[in-house]
Amino acid sequence: MNHELANKIRQYVASHISEFHEARLNNLNKLKLKKVIAHKNPYLFKAKNTETAESIVRTIVDAFLSSGEETIFGDWLEGLAIFVCSEVYGGFKSSAKGIDLEFDKEGCHYIVAIKSGPHWGNSSQIKRLVDEFKSAKKTLRTSRHNIRIEAVNGCCYGKDRSPDKGDYFKYCGQDFWEFISGETNLYTELIEPLSTDAKERNEEFSIQYSKKINLFVHEFIESFCDSDGAIDWEKIVVFNSGRV
Repeated sequence: MNHELANKIRQYVASHISEFHEARLNNLNKLKLKKVIAHKNPYLFKAKNTETAESIVRTIVDAFLSSGEETIFGDWLEGLAIFVCSEVYGGFKSSAKGIDLEFDKEGCHYIVAIKSGPHWGNSSQIKRLVDEFKSAKKTLRTSRHNIRIEAVNGCCYGKDRSPDKGDYFKYCGQDFWEFISGETNLYTELIEPLSTDAKERNEEFSIQYSKKINLFVHEFIESFCDSDGAIDWEKIVVFNSGRV
């Protein structure tokens, strides 16, 4: 990879990776046990024969955090992608609805919607994206009459063997990072900079996670266990699904 670009990416990551770790920690700290239970399927826990407070608490907390981390890190990667493209092609954060990045390359103006991975939406969400692409193209053509405009759904990881979707192109993983940077191996060379401060940050997170689990187990026992320590499944179902 271009040495100057590699240095700029390392500097960007070093300056901004703390944003991901801080958002991840904030997501944990603001977590409320009953709010999570209210959004989980209580029948599933019973069907899996989950009979201890700690196993239920860990399962629901881990599922919540995993989903949240995908979103948080996806947003962070979007920022990195825009930065990389700005350095190489003068790309910039778009103000158009549903569009994240715009840049000019080889006589074409690209409008890009960035997603974490290839399996990000259902048919209605994809249709909405296509509508947003069409709207952005229409707006751009009022000021840039003669330029070719292409819409791209860029995914930070994964693969798609059929990138031409008719209304837009879908570039994933290596294809996406090369598309916005011109660098074939950028997708693998991003791995090393992302480890910046990871050990220290994960140790900090682990300490807070353990505290949260202990507090939640205590709260769960008080709220959803009987005097013998057995889980009161009816109480959980009523809390989760009852009218009151």
